[in-house]
Amino acid sequence: MIHPLFSTVLGHPDLVAEHLANYGALVRQEAQEASRGIVARAVAGVLAAVSAMLALALIGVAVMLGVMHGSFHWVLAAVPGVAVLIALVAGYIAARPSPFHGFADLREQLDADLHALRAAGDRHGN
Repeated sequence: MIHPLFSTVLGHPDLVAEHLANYGALVRQEAQEASRGIVARAVAGVLAAVSAMLALALIGVAVMLGVMHGSFHWVLAAVPGVAVLIALVAGYIAARPSPFHGFADLREQLDADLHALRAAGDRHGN
């Protein structure tokens, strides 16, 4: 007598191929979800770094203009302040912990399949 797994593979190869294709689709979907979060954090990190450098340059220009004219105007603080604010928000987004449930659905599916195979083997053995 043949184990139920082998009889299924031999009797219905289309079902096995469909099951493997579904696994491939699940892996692809999980990888896209994981990469989406990583790309968003990388973009936020780059934006934070660029905004911080721009803020430093604008602060330097504001200080030079203030010293040259001998007076202070609110625009000299507002323009670099916007760049600092953008750098802080982007830095927070890049640094916050993201919930990464790496391939949790795939693990659940593999566990369900292994459980089904064990159950089939136990019924076959009895």
